[in-house]
Amino acid sequence: MSSATPPDSHSSSISSDALADAAERRTRQLPLQQTAGQLAAEHDKKQKFRRLVDPGIFRPNSRDQALESLKTLLTISENLLREPHNPKFQQFKPTNQVIKRTIMDPKGTLEYAIGVSFRPEVKNFQPYYTFNPRFMDDLKIGAAILQHFVQLETEREERAALAKKSEKAVAEAAAEKVKLAFMDDRKTKMQRDEIEKERRAARAASLAQAALVGEAIPMSPSTSASLTMPGSGHTLDGFPPDDDLVQDENPTN
Repeated sequence: MSSATPPDSHSSSISSDALADAAERRTRQLPLQQTAGQLAAEHDKKQKFRRLVDPGIFRPNSRDQALESLKTLLTISENLLREPHNPKFQQFKPTNQVIKRTIMDPKGTLEYAIGVSFRPEVKNFQPYYTFNPRFMDDLKIGAAILQHFVQLETEREERAALAKKSEKAVAEAAAEKVKLAFMDDRKTKMQRDEIEKERRAARAASLAQAALVGEAIPMSPSTSASLTMPGSGHTLDGFPPDDDLVQDENPTN
């Protein structure tokens, strides 16, 4: 029987190192489990950012203004999270028109920017708000809260727009129904008027035709006699002439 070839010591060493490296890589890929204290601290930060948004930003400003401010803060946060080493995204100027309108002027908005670790400073005699990279975790939490509120308000806007569109469609349908009913009534009245007009014309034509027929009928002798005045065509028999009457009235002796 042939004995098994003993493994090479160098091969065993390489295999052990490879296994160790693989295990280390897997360990690095696994997410770190947060402790109870870390979870509690993160919860507190989320609650703080929620309060900065509502009531902090929504209560003192109009809804449209608040939503526009949240979108500006979210854009600043997402740009910085995407490119944390880009100097352009690490700061903003309070004198910029968009920044002034959406962050500096509205109430509560600048407080949120400060909450995600933007701090005021002066560079070359120009005012800036610059991000402190040590607080990247705070920025991530603050950006997530902003995303939540923006999505919530956007969905609410879409529902309101859809409801308004539905109400408009219902109102237009009702108006169209009233219009059609009015047109039907008007058409019915026109038809009745036309029928009545035709009836009146028919009656007038019938009467005119009857009159024409009456004038064209010839009179029979009996009809003619019936239309003759009583006593016409007769003489008074048995009475003396007029001269005799005169003589009777003047008798001679």
